[in-house]
Amino acid sequence: MGRIRVGPARVPSRETPEAAVELVLERGYDACEIDFESGFWMDYPWAERFGELAREHDLALSVHAPLFGWVGHLEASGRKWSSALGALDRSAGIAAASGAEVVVFHPGFLLGRTREHSIDAVVEQLTLVRARLEGKDRAVPFGIEVMGRVRDLGSLDDCVEISRRAGWVRPVIDFAHMHATSDGAFVEPEPFREALELADAVLAPDAPFHIHFSDIAYANRNETKHLPYGDGTLRADPLREALDGFERPATVISESPDEASSQAIRAVLR
Repeated sequence: MGRIRVGPARVPSRETPEAAVELVLERGYDACEIDFESGFWMDYPWAERFGELAREHDLALSVHAPLFGWVGHLEASGRKWSSALGALDRSAGIAAASGAEVVVFHPGFLLGRTREHSIDAVVEQLTLVRARLEGKDRAVPFGIEVMGRVRDLGSLDDCVEISRRAGWVRPVIDFAHMHATSDGAFVEPEPFREALELADAVLAPDAPFHIHFSDIAYANRNETKHLPYGDGTLRADPLREALDGFERPATVISESPDEASSQAIRAVLR
């Protein structure tokens, strides 16, 4: 069994890097995701100091890009594409400055296209993103997150295929989203194991699984909201049992809406 790290989906303090790391450690975590979903709040010196302290205390960092930083636009031009490219560029810059292991981003939408054409667009636009990042010495690994709407782009199969074709991209397995889109199928270890096997097949040998986890509410096989742990039907025990079968380490980020839920998940996984 590989090491399982657990951490929150939000930096617990924005006052100083020292205060943030102190809270992460105080709460028993050994990972943390830098939360830019609603926009950037951290500058480069803050990120550099945060990364220094994280390395000192053996904390694994990751970055979640802003929600508008998605790929797979109808055309790689215009204001929305420019904004997305800029967001991914800056996210990668923060990741490079802090030493974060991966930048998490969303795959976009079908936008009336077939799934195959949408995946083609994502892969083509990721090539443009990569070229820009290489020119700035910030070509860090990216992670494409499995989404929570059953009829749109972003299933695990989609993310695995994009990762296989892009090479420098890895799947980010969001088990809450997958529990929703499967109408609550993730209650025994086997579905977790099957999902991990798919991701394992396209991950580089030294890359950990990167996992998002929380309890979840859903309707018509679409996510509706994250729940306090225990209010829904998704549990961490079968995930832990499934991870036991892999030598690959894992970083599990809790997207729970409250600290007590994240601690409950941490207790099971650790």
